[in-house]
Amino acid sequence: MGNQPTQDHATRAEVFNRDEARVDWHDKTLWFIRQKRDRAAWTIPDWEALRDQASAIKDNVLSNLHDYLISFEAQAQRNGVVVHWAADAEEHNEIVHQILKRHQVSKIVKSKSMLTEECRLNEYLHDHGVEVVDTDLGERIVQLAGEPPSHIVLPCIHWKKEEIGALFHKHLGTPEGNADPTFLTAAARTHLRQSFMSSKVAITGVNFGVAETGEIVVCTNEGNADLGVQLADVHIACMGIEKLIPERKHLSVFLRLLARSATGQPITTYSSHFRKPRPGQEMHIVLVDNGRSERMKHHSFKNALKCIRCGACMNTCPVYRRSGGHSYNYAIAGPIGSILAPSLDMKQYADLPFASTLCGSCSNVCPVKINIHEQLYQWRQVIVQAGYVSKQKEVGIAAMTAVLSRPWLYRYAGNVGRWFLKTFPTLASNKINPWAKQREMPAPPSQSFRRWYQDNRKKK
Repeated sequence: MGNQPTQDHATRAEVFNRDEARVDWHDKTLWFIRQKRDRAAWTIPDWEALRDQASAIKDNVLSNLHDYLISFEAQAQRNGVVVHWAADAEEHNEIVHQILKRHQVSKIVKSKSMLTEECRLNEYLHDHGVEVVDTDLGERIVQLAGEPPSHIVLPCIHWKKEEIGALFHKHLGTPEGNADPTFLTAAARTHLRQSFMSSKVAITGVNFGVAETGEIVVCTNEGNADLGVQLADVHIACMGIEKLIPERKHLSVFLRLLARSATGQPITTYSSHFRKPRPGQEMHIVLVDNGRSERMKHHSFKNALKCIRCGACMNTCPVYRRSGGHSYNYAIAGPIGSILAPSLDMKQYADLPFASTLCGSCSNVCPVKINIHEQLYQWRQVIVQAGYVSKQKEVGIAAMTAVLSRPWLYRYAGNVGRWFLKTFPTLASNKINPWAKQREMPAPPSQSFRRWYQDNRKKK
């Protein structure tokens, strides 16, 4: 499942870029978080060793996923947990709905879960008469606004406090014009309290599943997952099959990396372990594939399944920072979303691997060392070969292939290009040329690098 895009990334990004002040603020805010990540990493002498170890643990998991999943299921069942298996998003949603129907529930609370966003669970349950209340503050803000989250850790990063104040005035009845963050947070807490107290079912995501013990770990900063689960009669945890780690001791590696990479914190405020239901409570874990097994078949792309959803690649990406999360039109935006989405539907998300400069900054900050920029490049090749690019791009690629594969033609084209840039500069610097829309063409050099090199080599 997933959103059906009516526009490509470039078109959506252009809409976001119409508000220049917002783009500048969005860019600076995310870069500030990237800088916090760097400062937090520098306080750990063995930071790179931790990244290596986390990557190796995830390699081990992906290489032995079948065995770990069987072990996890067996341990969870021993703990009194009901384990479900879902092949795709539709089956996941149906399983959750059947549990709700059995308990005659028409309203639930849910903490942050990117898997349920991927499966579009909220929309599915709404269509079947179930109200979902997102209890993460950022998620609740975008839910009230009728939007999907734009960031996997900071769902409403594109909203300003004044806009949130106006939104709360409309939906929660707060005083008009009050944009004080402390006041708005308190208003949201009061608003959500009744939902917590009255909901029989709480849904959570899963940050880590421990194969050794059958427990799940949920990391939050607000404690909303804990409150929802402890007050509910039924806990449903929705988990992608790749979220496993082999043993409990391995949490020490990932918990040191996760929050520092995400927001620059030493650790998330709450790292909650759910191992068994309390007396009288039901606990369900829904293990979801939804294309992950298919991705495992492709050696070039399976490393993307190491992702621990920290969002560090988004915070550093120059394209994401200046195009906004909604321009990707997928539950997970940014560089990591651009390599996850095409494996789910290559045709639908063919534009996303091209929404990158291939600068490599995403790979440099990834706590589990996913080679994101290399996968973006590889996806481009696969997508072009599959014929899922626009005719304009296809013609351009063919033309550049012809030029770059013939040295004499490359030299001739360079000479002609420099002459045209000097003589008719407006031929390049115009709105018809997409490259020049947001850039100024550089002054043409007086000679090619090849000619300069040859002339200076002779002087020596």
